[in-house]
Amino acid sequence: MTGSLQIKNGKYYAVINLIDANGKRKQKWISTGLETKGNKRKAEQILRNEIKAYEVKGNILLSDILFSEFVQRWLEAKRASIDEVTYQGYKTIVRAHIEPYFKPKAVKLRDLSRKDIQDYIDDKSANGRSDGNGGLSAKSVKSHIVIIKQVLKEAVKCGYITTNPSEFVVLPKIQKFNANFYTASQISHLLECIKDESLYPLIYFTVVYGLRRSEVLGLKWDSVSFENNTLSIKHTVVQFSEIVEKDSTKNASSFRTYPITNEVRQILLTLKEAESKNAELFGSEYVCNDYIFKWENGTPYAPNYITHKFKQLLQKYDLPIIRFHDLRHTCASLLVAKGFSMKDIQEWLGHSDFSTTANIYSHLDVRRKNNIAASMSDLL
Repeated sequence: MTGSLQIKNGKYYAVINLIDANGKRKQKWISTGLETKGNKRKAEQILRNEIKAYEVKGNILLSDILFSEFVQRWLEAKRASIDEVTYQGYKTIVRAHIEPYFKPKAVKLRDLSRKDIQDYIDDKSANGRSDGNGGLSAKSVKSHIVIIKQVLKEAVKCGYITTNPSEFVVLPKIQKFNANFYTASQISHLLECIKDESLYPLIYFTVVYGLRRSEVLGLKWDSVSFENNTLSIKHTVVQFSEIVEKDSTKNASSFRTYPITNEVRQILLTLKEAESKNAELFGSEYVCNDYIFKWENGTPYAPNYITHKFKQLLQKYDLPIIRFHDLRHTCASLLVAKGFSMKDIQEWLGHSDFSTTANIYSHLDVRRKNNIAASMSDLL
């Protein structure tokens, strides 16, 4: 049940939102008898008491709900207004972290304090990893608090609590990100080592175009135009507790089109031919779909498989261990080394904000800085 304070003729009124026996919404206006000047807190207390009284009449007491249960209700209600990828991300955090932490403590929504939330932040920062090896990153913890703040904002809006206790918590400082990447010789050596591996085409595409994992796995044949010699990024595949396919990209700038090089064209033609042969070989057991990168039986690669298999390949060929996502950073570093501008790199990678590109890669732009230094030297 929800309610709000309203002002009429210079006095506070507690307005309760009710639903009648026919399911129609109506409002109950209750005079607090309090003047508006200096009486807001008293009026808020009267509002809370009135809401509780009406909840008891209806045989419910939502203000006594556990915080962990309210989070679950919020999550399911939120699903209708957000896309599936965002929902799956929220659900993973709620079910793996927020609910398991708060449920055993049996903290009621109305009793949740700033200290409770701060304790959660400190605990996750120190011991939040699922493998038991330390705490979560500051960025990960921040994503948890984004959810908690939204949940409590909804609770305030519904009148279950009057203030949001998450407003004044202290978050761990996010450290400046330093990207890892291979040098030109290292990436050439990697591609030479894995040229006969099944993941070679996928890794080659990732390096050349600087794709995110979700983007390279989302490539479909409708993304390819052999006539126009272009490759478009317009589908994604991500994995949380389950795999989610989307016919859209991370943001508007992520939807982009690349030219197809001769090497890429040849790889695509080879993959297309192999797909036709595999479909014939597996017959009715072949998994039909439009994805480019997949197993021989047609099943698309799972995102987590790509991450694990990439690490295995690096170990197999005794190469420096980097993340699969670092292939994207490698692409960017090679573009910087070739003298391309940050704006060029932003568009190539599909960053929505120029500052993102500059913050991550500007320190690599040694050539430009050398030119600046040389110019200053000449001037002086």
